[in-house]
Amino acid sequence: MFLRRTKIRSAAVAATMAAALIGLGAGAAGAAGWPPLQEGGYLYAGSNGTGAVTTVDLGDFGTCHTPSEPSRSIQIVSGSSSVVIYSGTGCTGYAWGSGSLAQSNLPWAALSYRVVPA
Repeated sequence: MFLRRTKIRSAAVAATMAAALIGLGAGAAGAAGWPPLQEGGYLYAGSNGTGAVTTVDLGDFGTCHTPSEPSRSIQIVSGSSSVVIYSGTGCTGYAWGSGSLAQSNLPWAALSYRVVPA
């Protein structure tokens, strides 16, 4: 009786670990197209971190910036800053905040942005 329960538990643990590893593999494959994470903030003209890159000055808090091209994705690695992107020029329209660690396609083409404390 004891051996049968042990075998069932072992099989359940193995199945759970296999599912977790498959999930991790799928997540890594989805992120494969992005540039490697690096300290700083970057806006990309294309989705998944592609296209022209705008480097964000994470120390310039509060100033509204308008990149030369609309941004469609963002990557930010910072302990103290985050970026708020806007759907309109002059930091108007809909707003979306990145947080201080993000690698994401934006919900719309961002026409302006502002750095804020995290």
